[in-house]
Formats: sequence, C-alpha cells, structure tokens
Amino acid sequence: MPYRRCLLASVIKQHREQDMRMLSRWVTGSAFIFYLYWSGAWQIAYASTDAEVRMQDISQGSLVFRSEGSKAYRQVPVVSTDVEMNITGMILRSRLKQTFENTSDQWVEAIYVFPLPEQAAVDHMRIKVGERVIEGQVKEKNQARKIYNKAKAAGKRAALTEQLRPNMFTNSIANIGPGETIVVEIEYQQLLQYKDGQYSFRFPMAITPRYTPGRSAVNDEARAMNSGWLTEEGNLQGSAAITPPVDIGNNKLNPVRMNIMLESGFPLAHLKSSYHAINSTQTEPGKYRIGFTDEVVYAKRDFVLSWTPEAGKQPRVALFSENKGTDSYHMLMVIPPEMDNTSQKTLSREVVYIIDTSGSMAGTSIQQARKALLMGLGRLDISSRFNIIQFNSVTHMLFQSSQMATPENINKAKYYVRQLQATGGTEMAPALQAGLNNQVYDQDIRQVIFLTDGSVGNEAELFVYIKQHLGNSRLFTVGIGSAPNSHFMRKVAEFGRGTFSYIGNVNDVDEIMRKLFRKLETPLMSDLVVDFPGSNLVDSWPERIPDLYDGEPLLVFWKSPGYGMGEIRIHGKRQNITWENTFPMSLAGSGKGISQLWARKKISELMGRQLTQGRNGVRKQVIEIALDHHLVSQYTSLVAVDITPVRSIATSLTKSKVPVNLPTGQHYTKIFGRLPQTATPAGMQIISGLLLLLLGWLARWKLMYWRVRS
Repeated sequence: MPYRRCLLASVIKQHREQDMRMLSRWVTGSAFIFYLYWSGAWQIAYASTDAEVRMQDISQGSLVFRSEGSKAYRQVPVVSTDVEMNITGMILRSRLKQTFENTSDQWVEAIYVFPLPEQAAVDHMRIKVGERVIEGQVKEKNQARKIYNKAKAAGKRAALTEQLRPNMFTNSIANIGPGETIVVEIEYQQLLQYKDGQYSFRFPMAITPRYTPGRSAVNDEARAMNSGWLTEEGNLQGSAAITPPVDIGNNKLNPVRMNIMLESGFPLAHLKSSYHAINSTQTEPGKYRIGFTDEVVYAKRDFVLSWTPEAGKQPRVALFSENKGTDSYHMLMVIPPEMDNTSQKTLSREVVYIIDTSGSMAGTSIQQARKALLMGLGRLDISSRFNIIQFNSVTHMLFQSSQMATPENINKAKYYVRQLQATGGTEMAPALQAGLNNQVYDQDIRQVIFLTDGSVGNEAELFVYIKQHLGNSRLFTVGIGSAPNSHFMRKVAEFGRGTFSYIGNVNDVDEIMRKLFRKLETPLMSDLVVDFPGSNLVDSWPERIPDLYDGEPLLVFWKSPGYGMGEIRIHGKRQNITWENTFPMSLAGSGKGISQLWARKKISELMGRQLTQGRNGVRKQVIEIALDHHLVSQYTSLVAVDITPVRSIATSLTKSKVPVNLPTGQHYTKIFGRLPQTATPAGMQIISGLLLLLLGWLARWKLMYWRVRS
C-alpha cells in the first residue's frame, strides 16, 4: 500500500507539473485574448475585412456587386457624386449623379443603394454606360423585376430602381463590362420645410447604423398588419439588424460636390448651412448660387440648408396650382397669425421625457440629448407632472409614475440625467409602451418628448403601436446626431399628432429646444377644418388636419376636377377663440410638380392606413396613383432595358467591396462592440468560455488532490 501511494504521488506530481505548464500557457493566452478584446485590435481587423454584406447593411449611397447565383454583395469605390438642385418657391428639384468604375476584369451586376429625403418623389432614372443612355419607365414592382431579370439573363444592359424605405432606394444595374464607367442619374423633387419663420431642407449623406430587436413586445401585433416598409420582398427588403461595414481608419470616402440654385421669391435676411462651409453668390435679386467652400466634402453627415426672409417680407400664404389632364392639383400653406399670450391661461401638463441611451447615441449625440433634457426640466412649472424614461437594451423609469415638478424632484431628475451614458442595443418598444400606457392623471395636456437618433430597423411595428395606443397623449420627436433616421422620426410625430425637431450639433440645442418648449407651452390651434370648393369631388391630404403649434404652418394638398375655381375656407379654435379665413383660387400661382407632391403625400397616407387596415385595397390604390404620376413607391419601380445584348450568356457575373464612413460624432465600439457583430453577444461568450476553461482546470486539480488524500 505505501508503494502504491508513493507511485500515485509521483504520477500526480508529474500531472501537477504538466498542469502548471498548461495553466501558464492558458493564462498567457487568456491575457493576450483579453488584450485584443479591450484594446480594440479585433475591431480593426473586422473593419478592414473584405467580407460580404447584405442589402440592409448599407449605410449610405454605395455601389455593390453580386456574383451570379449569390445572395450576398460586395461594395466598390464611388468615383464621384454630383448633386444639382433648383429651388423655386416651396419646391426643390434635384438631380443626383454618381459616377462609378468597374475596375474588375469581369462582367458584373451592380446594386446601387442610396438614401434620399423621406418625402422625395423619385420620378426619373437613367443609366449611362459608355455612349449608351438607358431611360427608366415606371412599372408595377413584380412586373418590373421580371422585365429586369429577363434582360439580365439575356445579356442585355438593364437597370431597376426600387424603394426599400420611403427614404432608401436601390438601383440594380445588369451586365456592366470590365473597365466600364457607369453614370447613374436619379431625379426627384420634394417640398421645402417651413418652421418658425425659416425655410430649410436636409439632404442625407450618411445613415446611422440601425438596430432591430429579435422579438419585441409589439411584434405579434404588427406582424398581422405589416405595412410593407419591413416586409420581406425578394432579397432586397428584410428586417434583419442593420450593421454597415465601416472603415474606421479612413474618413475620406464618397466625395460629394453640390451646386444649388435658389430662387426664394423674396429678399433674405439669413442664408446658412448648419454643418458644412458654403459659398453663396446673389446672381440677381432673390436668386442665389450656392456650393461647398472646399468644392468636395465627404459623406459623413447630412447637409442642411436654411434661409430666413427679411423682416416684413415673410409671405403669410402660399397657394399654387398645376393642371394635369382633366384634373387640377393644389397646395396651400397658411401661417396663422400670432395670438396675444398675455390673455392665455396656464395649462396643467404631464410631460414624459423618453431618452435613447443606446450605443448609437455615444459621443456627441448623448451630450446633445442630456443638454436638451436638462433644459426641458428647467422650464417645468410647479403645476406640471413629469417623468423620465431611458432605454437601451433595457428600459428604466426615474419614477414609477409621473411626479409633481417640485424643486426636490427636479433636482433628483437633473442628477439622474447627468449620469446617463450611451451603451447597448436600441430596444425602443418597451420605452414607448411605458410612455404611452401610463396615462393616469387628469391633466389638460399630456406630452411625450422622444429624444433619439431613430436607429432602428423595425419602424413599422412601432408605428402600429403608436397608432393604437396614443390615447390622449401627443408625441414629439427630437432627432439627435449627424444622421438620424428622419423618416422614422417624422412619421412617429405624425402618428403621435406632435412635431419633429432636429439637433445636429450640440451648439444648436438651446435654440432648437427653446423653440420646441415654447410650442409645448403655447396653447395649440385645434378643430381645424378646410372647406374646399366642390368638396364632394375633392381628394385631399391630410385626411385629418393635425393640431397646429406656435410657428407651425397649415399645409394641405388636394386634387379636384377641372380648374379648381371658387374659394377655400379654413376655420379652427384656439382657447375657444374662433379663427377663420378664406382664400380665392384666383390668387393661385403656377406650381410645376404640385401633382407629384400630392401623389407622394397621398401614397404616404395610404401606407400609414395600411398599418392598421392591412394591404387589401391599399396596394391597388398606391399602384394606380404611382403609375399615373410616374413615381417609385413601395409597389412600383423604374425599369430600363437596352435592346442589344452585350454579354455572352456563357460569361458569368461577379462582385467586389469597399467600406464606408461612420457618421460624424459616433463611436465605432459603442455601436458594433470590439468584436465582429453577429446575432449573439460574441464578447460575452468568449469571456464565458475562458472562465469555463479555468473552472475545468481547477476541478481537475481538485480531483487529483482528493485522490492523493484518499
């Protein structure tokens, strides 16, 4: 027995020595892995990997190639982007021209993905390859795709423009030869925004990577009546998480040139670009030529241009008409007169602030949001109730229910806000539920203020929830950051019967939030009604006139048979004071493009109706309107086919890739983490695996120890 014990002890000693050597290697290896993880070295490797990318993963205007038989894509460099804009009155007409080069030695199918303003009416597309120019025609979506696929298979040059979201489109270009240069031209028009005495527009040049939750609390409700914004159609539209490939070592991708001709119709007091240096030249009274100071800028943040009329030159009414066939189309914008605030009573309010603290808000965005929220808390009066809800991967409420705005509660809230940090995912649905479901107090007004960059991919589900659970609340959105999801933010405000504001720079917070809070504190104009001439035959937008807030215009579009004579009457109430006005149609000016703007607004309204009513009937109406006005929509596309085959059927197509810019002010690791992003938390799994290895080694050592003891 002693001999066996001695032999066993010798064996155990050898195992211990082996185990110590293994432990040393394990500790060294673990330390190296942790170094890579925390230093971010893997993020560099991932950022520069020549990996395939899905259509949802594109973060800005990009050209991608697809191999024949493959569902994945690779991006190729953008040679140049040229934007020409002509602004007349309230209408902006834009031509977007991007030039690409197929640097490969193979034939390719190219997929060009580009963001546009969410209200853009896309009506023209042409592809130039060498000396050939291919014009697009609008067809029903499935028909257009069949035409395109047939031409592609036959070796003919073809192009297809489709809508992914109201603010995201794609061009598919088939049979591009080796070394050929491709010029893609897109034309669209949009309505300018008027707010607080200022005209403006925003041209998107980058998109914040979007987060899509796995299965949210509102998914089951929305799935039965999906709008089509997130439906799976072919391989171009899906609700998978949007994780764009980003080159964090190169911020000079996708150069943009811009030339703007502005015909305001009145002398200007101010003309400014919010985030880019510009040169402006007045060519004649009321006309200006505008361009970038540096000639070229890189697509890292949205371009915003605004202008203000000289004092006393601000038009109070804009009325334009366009005749098309046997119908006429009209647009009316009215700026209601200001009312004497001294006679207004103070309304009791419940104000709920919802603030996004997810990873995409890291950097300047969370600074802007904190500053805006602190400013809002400072403006609450003692008669108001309030609460704060923050969300990222989880939702947290400052109070279980809204509390009175006492000095003690305000100080507690300010301390809470100053500690907010941005990290994690964007689980927005639970926060909206908490903000809208907790309506228990009898206040005059209940206002929910939503501060976020809108970086989500499940927009339709959230729209459904807001439409069904808004109750007596009003939902106001504040877009934060250099490239917020403006389509989502504007539609949330529309469904929430509130307004949308945009903060792109921390220096803008005071001015923009002061204007917003003034609106919230100013009694609104409600019960608005527009009486059209020949009302029984008029097709108008919006279907329901929204409440108006201080500085907001009344805007309506309508279609009528004939030439639209007679007069329009508008009436509403503000603190039980009746306001009304009439406008004779004989004052209407000529407005080219009004018909397409009406069509775009009408399609948007129908798509919103589809959220709760389903597709039956809506799809047919959308197709009819889009075909009549030559517009790309959810159910129509632009397709162009050359008649001459250029590629042998025996020759296959191929693919390539390039990374893109991360929007200004955002942090790569806060959005993507330090490891390649998948459907699982890779970093946590690696740490868990290392801990399990350590536990296994300790268990083995302990077992050997007890064997010696026994």
